[in-house]
Amino acid sequence: MTADASVISGPSVVKLARGVRLHDDPVRGRKVLLAPERAMALDDIAVLIVQALDGKRSLDRIAADFAAEFDAPVVQITNDVSAFAKELAVRRMLEIVE
Repeated sequence: MTADASVISGPSVVKLARGVRLHDDPVRGRKVLLAPERAMALDDIAVLIVQALDGKRSLDRIAADFAAEFDAPVVQITNDVSAFAKELAVRRMLEIVE
């Protein structure tokens, strides 16, 4: 079942919804997220977030890992990861595991 954006928060553990996958688009020279009847072009940061949505780590844990890896403020990274996850949920591309 796809996720409701209003219930996604830092402790949420999410993954890509069934039928959604990351794809290399050689025509556009970038990665896209493909879902039935829709696609979403991704920048490099979005690709990293999508790859981290493994259904095992919470959004807070993913943000903390990114903050440590990129030496960036954890609050800013947490806000960015959560906002992107909510956008994926609105587009019905995400499901909540926990």
